[in-house]
Amino acid sequence: MIILAATPIGNLGDASKRLVDALSTAEVVAAEDTRTTVKLLKGLGVSHKPRLVSLHEHNERERSAELIEFARDSDLLVLSDAGMPTVSDPGYHLVVAAVEAGVGVSVLPGPSAVITALAVSGLPTDRFSFEGFLPRKHGDRVQAFRQLEHERRTMVFFESPNRLAASLADAASVLGADRRVVVCRELTKMFEEVKRGTAAELAEWAEAGVRGEICIVIAGAEKREVNLHDGVVQVLELVTAGERLKEATAQVSEATGLSKRELYQAALAARN
Repeated sequence: MIILAATPIGNLGDASKRLVDALSTAEVVAAEDTRTTVKLLKGLGVSHKPRLVSLHEHNERERSAELIEFARDSDLLVLSDAGMPTVSDPGYHLVVAAVEAGVGVSVLPGPSAVITALAVSGLPTDRFSFEGFLPRKHGDRVQAFRQLEHERRTMVFFESPNRLAASLADAASVLGADRRVVVCRELTKMFEEVKRGTAAELAEWAEAGVRGEICIVIAGAEKREVNLHDGVVQVLELVTAGERLKEATAQVSEATGLSKRELYQAALAARN
């Protein structure tokens, strides 16, 4: 079968015994970066040397068929550089192909930057969404935030330290300068930092430059009492930003408490 194994996101002490055991016996390991895996083996004191095969975003689709055939008869251990494979890391296309081919898939759970950031943020954890990496370009980021403007769940993002200030400025512009935001930097590492504040405050803080692995946690929108007319305006703004009418109606209904059916019919009439 294919075994997805979570690796430490910074502190080697977070490696599970199951991960160490798997690395100590694996015949083949498909790794996002084989050099990182060599360092991991050394850091965990694993003397066993499995055959390492690279599996990254540029070769995953073409390499999946070969790896699936191997996994029909033997276990294939799959690693990303940090955290869980498939979650904003290679492995997703391999798993999809394995499921279609009838090859078993299992998992060795472990560290997750998403869950760690959410837990330490101090923002609501009962409902949340993971949005992956924010778009690189300003216009695409603004559109992404517009689509999430009325999302009431806590949102978790990955971001490059080089784009953090710009992304926080865009969040302040679209979601509101006073939207609660938490930036988690270098989680589980020596220089771990959790910075809390408003979107505007953290955008200004990040202007000085930030280093390391970054997670952004943003509070969901507060439920607002609005009339049907204002709700229709919000729906049409989302449609203009690229959302389908049905999805836009559902988002605004969730955020405002307005009837989904009434919103949809009113928005449809407003477009005609």
